[in-house]
Amino acid sequence: MIELPTIQGIIKRRILANYRADASVVRGLLPSRFEPKLHKDHAIVGICLIRLEGIRPLHTPKFIGLSSENAAHRIAVTWTDDDGHGREGVFIPRRDTNSGLNHLAGGRVFPGEHNLAKFAVADDGNNIDFAMTSEDGKVSVNLKAISTDKLTPGSIFDSVSAASQYFEGGSLGYSVTRDPAKLDGIILDTKQWHVEPLNVQEVRSTFYDDPASFPEGSIEFDHALIMRDIAHEWHSHDPLTV
Repeated sequence: MIELPTIQGIIKRRILANYRADASVVRGLLPSRFEPKLHKDHAIVGICLIRLEGIRPLHTPKFIGLSSENAAHRIAVTWTDDDGHGREGVFIPRRDTNSGLNHLAGGRVFPGEHNLAKFAVADDGNNIDFAMTSEDGKVSVNLKAISTDKLTPGSIFDSVSAASQYFEGGSLGYSVTRDPAKLDGIILDTKQWHVEPLNVQEVRSTFYDDPASFPEGSIEFDHALIMRDIAHEWHSHDPLTV
């Protein structure tokens, strides 16, 4: 794989739809090198639904930038690196995109293998209606939400600030590849970090609804956050052997 040059662009919209899950169940889904990053004894899993705009190599004109809708199913994790240092980030067992370029080049030219999917998104800046269906038929996601100033009642996070702090540390992501012993690494460098809560009326992911992975009672929706209009860069990171 050719090393990815630094990529820049705008996160037009990034939704983090988060679930709390039984730590022992999640542990069984992770490569052995990882441990769930716990909050109040729960593992935190979720979906990152992200619209990217103006994506292009650093220091190149904005007009050549590409846009795409993307979804990543992710699990907050900790691990020890090869130098013995404790790390945190996210493990990404599934990526989907509507970009043919991301699909063809992901895992070959730059980190992260992407499955092709169809997206239908209505977003007026306040109300969001999101739907995704993968072309391989394995995953679908639906979310309906409206802007709010309060975290979802019953969330295990005490405040928006506490949730924000928990997720800000997850900038390094490791994605599955065709090689079961190797994970691709990539770092998301946001030029500012600001999240707001969403009032979610409906959320569904067949990935998390699968009882073979998450038996009944082992997972429950917790809350959702949104970021808008954030300048960012993507940096490749060394693959991880598991």
